[in-house]
Amino acid sequence: MSVTVLKPGMLSSFQDRGREGYQHQGIPAAGAMDERAHRLANALAGNLDEHATLEMTLTGPTLRFDAAACFALAGADLGATLNGQDIPIHRPLVARAGDTLAFGAKPAAGVRAYLAVHGGFALPRVMGSESTYLRSGFGGFQGRALAKGDQVPLHAPLPPDRDLDALQEALWNQRVYLPASLGAKRREHIRFLPGMHWDEFSEATREAFDGGAEFRISPQSDRMGYRLLGPALSMSQPRQMLSEAACFGTVQVPSGGEAIILMADRQTTGGYPKIAQVASVDLPVLAQCAPGQTLRFQLIALEDAQRLDSERERAFTQLQDALAPLRALLA
Repeated sequence: MSVTVLKPGMLSSFQDRGREGYQHQGIPAAGAMDERAHRLANALAGNLDEHATLEMTLTGPTLRFDAAACFALAGADLGATLNGQDIPIHRPLVARAGDTLAFGAKPAAGVRAYLAVHGGFALPRVMGSESTYLRSGFGGFQGRALAKGDQVPLHAPLPPDRDLDALQEALWNQRVYLPASLGAKRREHIRFLPGMHWDEFSEATREAFDGGAEFRISPQSDRMGYRLLGPALSMSQPRQMLSEAACFGTVQVPSGGEAIILMADRQTTGGYPKIAQVASVDLPVLAQCAPGQTLRFQLIALEDAQRLDSERERAFTQLQDALAPLRALLA
């Protein structure tokens, strides 16, 4: 009762919402880069509880279902097919035993897609999380990205006696309306809050960062952080700093003046000055950006950032309530 990996794709790893409560011991949180898409895929697969999804980067894997399962895709559209037939994202779908899920198209927008299965994948929880931390090799499936020949067990495959044709029709007839705040919107600017050391940066640096200056994501970027190429950023009076806790979306500036945005696999502490903190509502937008893409930043008030975050949480609650009939079909 598993999913077999025929081709692993560029980088496919299991991620949930991260490993909480261990950063003080030097254990990074990891977790999904695009939490919005991760949660959306889970909800559309009929999951009310938290389960890891398969995060797929740019070039998706080829997978064979060895047991029937309900699944859903969210995030970037990687051109998914089931047995060679195009399938949509943001819909609950049924795979039969022997079906092959593949990805072939270069996405028009975004770089990361998420695969959820009803009931989740049967993965061990390490420190309360199923997330893979690739650099240290733990969590997820054997602590690494997928490889050819892997067999990932399913926690709750569909029963062999289930009428899959009737289930697929019933699922297809379910009306799924995504709240606007859960859509994958393209933005001209990434919104940010002033970082802890914002006022210590020069006026020219602050004006450039909040004034529409372009920054390009360097090829030397990954799940740990995005290095930005653009105008040099500098403090009014450079000084030594003690290391402090690091957060997803913190923008640090090393002495060379090139900013680094800390991402899901960030280190637990950092000693570089922090010019900005990306608003949580825009972290999914940032996670779907690719090396070579340009970014512009825009200051947002704390009250507005909190309001947008609250609106997103309410939208997820409303979506889960609306999907109750879908979960009843899968019960």
